[in-house]
Amino acid sequence: MEDDIEMQNEVSTGTLDSNNAAKDAADDSQGANDWVRIDSNDGFSYIVRRKVAQASGTMNNMLDPHGAGIVTEKLVEYMCFKSHYQTVGPKEDIPVQEMQERIPPEIVLEVLLAADYQEM
Repeated sequence: MEDDIEMQNEVSTGTLDSNNAAKDAADDSQGANDWVRIDSNDGFSYIVRRKVAQASGTMNNMLDPHGAGIVTEKLVEYMCFKSHYQTVGPKEDIPVQEMQERIPPEIVLEVLLAADYQEM
């Protein structure tokens, strides 16, 4: 277990350095022995094996360079939709059905969980 984690006391920002993780994933073969860096908001940085980070569903999704893209796209679409219709008068004028149709049924749960995580 000690071979799977390294703690650093350098100050950093963010919760998961997904850009570096995605870059590492593209460079490496995404095997169980490659490493990713997780940065906490309180300034700690952890270097862990990918298999350790993937024990968390959220981190696993962040480390997947292909899987999270569509979910993120749908979250951005929703933010644009909400921003655009925030000042509209009666609720009947808001095309909610149109927004619902834009989300494929197979990713609805993932989008819902991601939206909850992002406090939308």
